Amino acid sequence: MPRDVRIHPLISPWGRFGLYSFYLDAPEPAIVDTGIASSPAEGMAPALEAIGRRIEDVRWILLTHGHIDHIGGAHALWELTGRRAQVVIHRADAPLLRSRRAHVQHYLGVRQQYLRDPDGEAKQEAAAAAVISGEVEPTTLVEGGETLSLGGDVTVSVHAIPGHTAGSVAYVVDGQRSVFVGDAVQVHGAANGFPGYEDPVAYRASLRYLRDELRPRHLYLGHPYRRADGVAYGVELDGAQAREALDGSLEIEARVGAAARRCLRTGLRETGSAYSPFAAVAAELGYEGDPAREPSPFFTTLHGYRVQAEQRP
Repeated sequence: MPRDVRIHPLISPWGRFGLYSFYLDAPEPAIVDTGIASSPAEGMAPALEAIGRRIEDVRWILLTHGHIDHIGGAHALWELTGRRAQVVIHRADAPLLRSRRAHVQHYLGVRQQYLRDPDGEAKQEAAAAAVISGEVEPTTLVEGGETLSLGGDVTVSVHAIPGHTAGSVAYVVDGQRSVFVGDAVQVHGAANGFPGYEDPVAYRASLRYLRDELRPRHLYLGHPYRRADGVAYGVELDGAQAREALDGSLEIEARVGAAARRCLRTGLRETGSAYSPFAAVAAELGYEGDPAREPSPFFTTLHGYRVQAEQRP
């Protein structure tokens, strides 16, 4: 029987968010996700020292997806390992690891058309420069279906779970069904109070795959996502909580999707509303959050339904 791998959350503060990474105490230690530029030195290293581990000994950097608060510390962490760690990311999100500018282009391609902030591009460039520690060429590109050996009898399987981003993946510690999903399970959203995903069809399919095929015994989230009543889960969920979070994510996606499709059938209308052209969706769902507050999941998600509708024959 493979031995259970002990898992330690590593928390780094960032504004209103807590940035969560996870240390896998394997023969070849791994860290899942890396926070922002300051996270490895200011958050991870002291936390590892407190449990008698050294950041220099980390041999795997496993990235669940390419968003700035998950890959921003990758270069800094890689440097602290003496550049010996393998850096793993899905092929579809690898451009976000390789290039700060890719994050700016992503903003311009989706959110800027709704936010119309004249300073938006400059703000994104400044954010990328400040919180991404460096541009990194990944050492291992995955697409789902791979098995990574963390030494001894410890293996981690890689599963593609697109939706939140095209390159979102789950890492599963084989034999103990510990599943790391980053931001691929949104429930009712985190600090912004709205679930964020780029591709609603893929997101829905990935949630079902996680629930029905992977069936996590332990589910590790990238942020404390919220239930319908606004109460946040922790980032370490047991099997029952994982099932509840996955069911809740599917339920809110169905509600958002139904409202979005009604809005799109009626026709998008530009108004003075901060939610324009999706004001009808916000009204139907009772969403009163700030849609302009980055990372602006309201517009990212509804743009996904818009693209889906436009692609339908």
